[in-house]
Amino acid sequence: MDKYKPITGVAAGVPYVALPPAGDRTKRAPLVVAWHLMDPPRTEAALASALPLAEVQAWRVYLGLPMFGARSPAGGFDEVLRLSAEDFVLKVFAPVVEQAAAEAPAAIEALRAELPIEDGPIGLVGGSMGSAVALLLLSEGKLPVTAAALISPVVQLEPVMTGHSHHDSATYAWTEASRVVAARFDFVARATEVARRNPQPAVLLVTGADDVAAFREPATAFRDALLGFYADPDRISVVSVPEMAHALADSPGIEPAPQTASAQRVDAVVTDWFRRYLGR
Repeated sequence: MDKYKPITGVAAGVPYVALPPAGDRTKRAPLVVAWHLMDPPRTEAALASALPLAEVQAWRVYLGLPMFGARSPAGGFDEVLRLSAEDFVLKVFAPVVEQAAAEAPAAIEALRAELPIEDGPIGLVGGSMGSAVALLLLSEGKLPVTAAALISPVVQLEPVMTGHSHHDSATYAWTEASRVVAARFDFVARATEVARRNPQPAVLLVTGADDVAAFREPATAFRDALLGFYADPDRISVVSVPEMAHALADSPGIEPAPQTASAQRVDAVVTDWFRRYLGR
């Protein structure tokens, strides 16, 4: 067995790619769990390639989102786009993110049984749609989390629908049901739910300087909201990456590919964050 080779598998029904600490699959280490974007990289394998976090002394495990990769609907990504055009909030975003958050505890328990993962708090990483999974777990979940890195984050869903639409219409037709979803995914309004965790998790928000304001501005507002409740302000940070838009990989973003310049910068920033705060 090649102990340096990435491990692929399925944990409690969730496909994953696991990267061992220092390339050694026999080594016990903390756990960092990551969820990919809807934009490239849009599979667990592609995110593991774009953001390997190789210098983080932890098991980095990348979980596939529902409706993507091995769990794509009939028709593949084209079907996801079709559903997005019909109703992105109710037919794609909410089903994907809510299922991913709901299945995370069982998947993590299965990973602990399969891999030499240390007991104790974990780290979370999420890109765009995947960041909403991490934020939902931070605000509603009971998983012990010591640090999180949220990249191109969906901190508030409503402005995202206005400023960066995945559907054909320029204006999303809000309904009572979709507004309920938007309220659940307004983490600026829910900042106290993250801040009341004990210990308070170290939260890093990474935005692209060239991304739309619908992602950048709520990230800053979330930081400011958290700072009002945090005992240690150093545990909250926003980093803007120059010349970075929203995606972390080139299209189509399904298979592993060489890191882009933006992904290299993000990898370095997130690595530094976990070196400082994972397990602390």
